[in-house]
Amino acid sequence: MGRFDGKCVVILGGNAGIGLAAARMFREDGAMLALTGRNRETLGQAALETEALGIKADLASIPEMDAAMREIEDKLGGIDVLFVNAGIGGFAPVEDVTEEFWDGIHRVNLRGAFFAIQRALPLMRDGGSIVITGSIGSMTAVPGNVAYAAAKAGLRAAARIIAKELLPRRIRVNMVSPGPTETEIFKRDASEEEIAGVREMLSGIVPVGRMGTPEEVARAALFLASDEASFINGVDLYVDGGCVELL
Repeated sequence: MGRFDGKCVVILGGNAGIGLAAARMFREDGAMLALTGRNRETLGQAALETEALGIKADLASIPEMDAAMREIEDKLGGIDVLFVNAGIGGFAPVEDVTEEFWDGIHRVNLRGAFFAIQRALPLMRDGGSIVITGSIGSMTAVPGNVAYAAAKAGLRAAARIIAKELLPRRIRVNMVSPGPTETEIFKRDASEEEIAGVREMLSGIVPVGRMGTPEEVARAALFLASDEASFINGVDLYVDGGCVELL
């Protein structure tokens, strides 16, 4: 018996990194899956591997998320677990932040995530669970990270209020906030030498001396989504090798 036998799990941003690692684990644990993503090719591969319903949809687009929710309702009926994982990064010092840069990050990480949750609520079954991917960036003052940190901090505040408002429906809302993690985000458009340099730099600031893996973050998300976390609500769980608490 799996922890998610007979349950419908929807992962927004399930085609790579933490989302794909979670999809594999949810499937192994008995879940029926729906995955969204922007990249049709990687989404198709992830959906095939995990026997999931794959829906091409951009978290930043409310019409696309509306369409995704209609397809999920039509084909799967409802949602027991919603994992809001999609997000984008971006670094710029304060003086170089443009309105376009700021809005681009917030359109996905805060506005998109909030409205996706709102649109999913009519499909959520009472007693279900919502897990949101945050970031330790919302708690740490990293130069150049102002737009991303502000978006994730806003999402953290929204998550607490959503958790409070959903108490009558017994839907738990929690966050999992990764530290430096081996995902494709920091490898995009970078040479092997640049990747090695970033990896060495990030590993050096993590108290345990290495970056995390997508699987380590995914395991925390599955725990928060499961009945094992039935008395946990409104938390922000740092999966960061001790960055927030030990630095």
